[in-house]
Amino acid sequence: MRRKGVLRKLVVDDTVWLWGRRHRHPDCRETLSLRRADTPHAQLHLVFRSGEGRAVAGWPLGEGEIIGLGGHWLNLNEPGVVRRLLDEAVARGLVPTGNVVREVDGWPLFDAVAGEAP
Repeated sequence: MRRKGVLRKLVVDDTVWLWGRRHRHPDCRETLSLRRADTPHAQLHLVFRSGEGRAVAGWPLGEGEIIGLGGHWLNLNEPGVVRRLLDEAVARGLVPTGNVVREVDGWPLFDAVAGEAP
């Protein structure tokens, strides 16, 4: 079991990324936080909120799991899933470069990586 607040490391090419996942209430959301190790104040928070046709961790899902309309699901604890979401965020220009904390809706990225794009 991972301790709360501990960031995990993901190396992409020559860049070291740090990431972590949290579940919060009252609006029931999973947040995947990403930042480059060399730029600690430039952070990206991908937020997945429960809503119509979308569900985040909780019964019947496990910790860190999210599910979309077509039954596709992702586990935000898996480094491969995090890598696919990161790649999509980079491709869309979502990762901040300065002293910015950017919070964005993660569902469009989910749709792209889980095969649910309209």
